[in-house]
Amino acid sequence: MRTPLIAALLLLAAPALAQQPPRVGARTTSPDAMVAQLNPASPEEEMSRMIAAADQHPLGTLENPVRVAGPEGERAYLGRLRCPDGAAARIGARREAGVGPYGSVVGGYEVICGGATRIIVFDMYQEEHQETRAPAGFTLAN
Repeated sequence: MRTPLIAALLLLAAPALAQQPPRVGARTTSPDAMVAQLNPASPEEEMSRMIAAADQHPLGTLENPVRVAGPEGERAYLGRLRCPDGAAARIGARREAGVGPYGSVVGGYEVICGGATRIIVFDMYQEEHQETRAPAGFTLAN
């Protein structure tokens, strides 16, 4: 009785044993195929492309955040921001605004001029950039 049971188990297990996973370290893709899948653009070219695409949108929006270096850059920029009448803008709380066009988390500030409130979005992970432009309707003090 034991021999037929063992034989039946071996017959059932045979297809599973035949479908073994690839050997560890076995090549699944050729090096040429892997290199062909890489982005041929340099990081600088890719960043230039992303900046050009973002510049198609108004500055200070989720699609084109103000690029600054860290929280200090945000504060410095907001300190220079002026309302249409030349007065300093009142700044509200910062809140997360999602993921920006450069792949990083962006934050938005409420900016109050007179009775109007706008959200200006910042990407503080742009260490190499200091924005010199102001969003539409605003100016920057020197």
